[in-house]
Amino acid sequence: MSASVIFAIVCVVVAGLTTAIGAMGPASSQGRAIQSALDAIARQPDASDRISRTLFVGLAMIESLAIYCLVIALIVLLANPFLSLISGH
Repeated sequence: MSASVIFAIVCVVVAGLTTAIGAMGPASSQGRAIQSALDAIARQPDASDRISRTLFVGLAMIESLAIYCLVIALIVLLANPFLSLISGH
């Protein structure tokens, strides 16, 4: 196997792991946030507007972590800066 083939295999594996591991944390955090928000709304229905607004802002911030991992995986796959070192150009 040439160095470029090994490099391509490693890039695909790293991109897959980045996306998989990077999605696990935000997924569990979003579940816990929604659970807490529903519990708070059940206790104080009058504050549901404030709780929902805060929940959506929090969910957007949590989701940005998963999006950053996806961006890194796409960079590793499609615009890898180390590819020129392997190919010799």
